[in-house]
Amino acid sequence: MDRRREWLEVIPSDRLARVGLGIVLGLLTLAIFGPMVSPYDPVTQDLSNRLESPSLSHPLGTDQLGRDVLTRLLHGARLSFGIAVAVTSVRLVVGTAVGLVAGYAGGWVDEALMRLVDTLLAFPGIVLALVIAGILGPSLVNVMLALAVVGWASYARLVRSKVLSLREREFVTAARLLGRSRTHVVIRHLIPNVIAPVVVLATLDIGGVILGTAGLSFLGLGAQPPTPEWGTMLASGRNYLRQAWWLVNAPGICIMLAVLGFNLLGDSLRDQLSPTQSAQMEQL
Repeated sequence: MDRRREWLEVIPSDRLARVGLGIVLGLLTLAIFGPMVSPYDPVTQDLSNRLESPSLSHPLGTDQLGRDVLTRLLHGARLSFGIAVAVTSVRLVVGTAVGLVAGYAGGWVDEALMRLVDTLLAFPGIVLALVIAGILGPSLVNVMLALAVVGWASYARLVRSKVLSLREREFVTAARLLGRSRTHVVIRHLIPNVIAPVVVLATLDIGGVILGTAGLSFLGLGAQPPTPEWGTMLASGRNYLRQAWWLVNAPGICIMLAVLGFNLLGDSLRDQLSPTQSAQMEQL
């Protein structure tokens, strides 16, 4: 009950957390309901209205092919959030599983898994994702796969460090003496105690995935035109920056707000749910 109350009291007690939550919920609401309300199609071209400046009929103007920018942003928000949640979920599940096995099993299993983790962490994540996406070819699915592959190692190292400190605690020792199986110890005693830092890392990670997806799409490795993705919109609008500033500013501001919202929320969760993990999280 105390743990549940602690989780429920985090958001109301911190101003930055409320700001971050407000930004995230606002963007999520637009992503879910915006495309249903917009009267325009995100990919239908109307060359007679190309590069139209913001107006009542087109609040954020139109692009070089006459498509409504606001409509494309709303569809792009749904795509970006969906990708971020999917990639982060894969990272979390794989990394947590590896960290639990390495930390609890120890020995050569721990050594082998941690050397793999160290190898992945030796490379900048975005550079490694760029290489993987480049090898696999331009595709949104390949970008998701690349980002998932390079991101799980941070979860594994965080969970392993937590498990190493937990497996010698009295309640784990007592469970062993009572004859509980390893699976029982992991599920009933270890996983509940690693949830908080993992959730904090995942919250921070979502913003990074959104930024990484947009960056790779901007370079032509992710979503391909006419898909309304924020990074692709930035790439196609950069040639019209002087005559149609809204083509770049609109998706750029959306990316900034999304990353800012999740970072504010994640920082506040880290400080309040697991303050002792702050130093460890800084090193990941």
